[in-house]
Amino acid sequence: MTNTPAETATAWHEAGHAVVALALGRPVQRVSIEPKLQRLGHCELKKGTFRPSSDIVETEILILLAGLVAEARLTGVYNLAGASEDLRGVRAYTRLRGGSERQVEKLERRMLSKTEHLLEQPGMWLAIEQVAAELLRETTISGRAARHLFEHATKSARESAGGR
Repeated sequence: MTNTPAETATAWHEAGHAVVALALGRPVQRVSIEPKLQRLGHCELKKGTFRPSSDIVETEILILLAGLVAEARLTGVYNLAGASEDLRGVRAYTRLRGGSERQVEKLERRMLSKTEHLLEQPGMWLAIEQVAAELLRETTISGRAARHLFEHATKSARESAGGR
């Protein structure tokens, strides 16, 4: 079965969320490209304990933006309409920082740039490609499967760079 361009873009989008969450120490429960209600896919993070972050708000913003950035890497454009729910979440978090609307927008641009930089780290795109490919095969994967693919991709990248 051949996947549609929309399914492929959704797989990359959800893989982006999952990979950045894992990179930032947030455990993933499951990742899916099964359409439900208004969503084409979903990355569900585990509740409970996870590696403490020095800035939980920034971590959440980076995870939310990762889907948009990963999908854009595939398609060449930011799908703002498709990421509208994520972007509403980003706006809610950036408003927590206070300041004028101009300051909020400046913070959002900085967080988008930071997300792009994070995804340029060794192994991150390989991890997204592998998680997306598995989503296109299986529709839904466990957090454990996503973590395995992430760890394998980042380990391979470190070894290729000579940093065992």
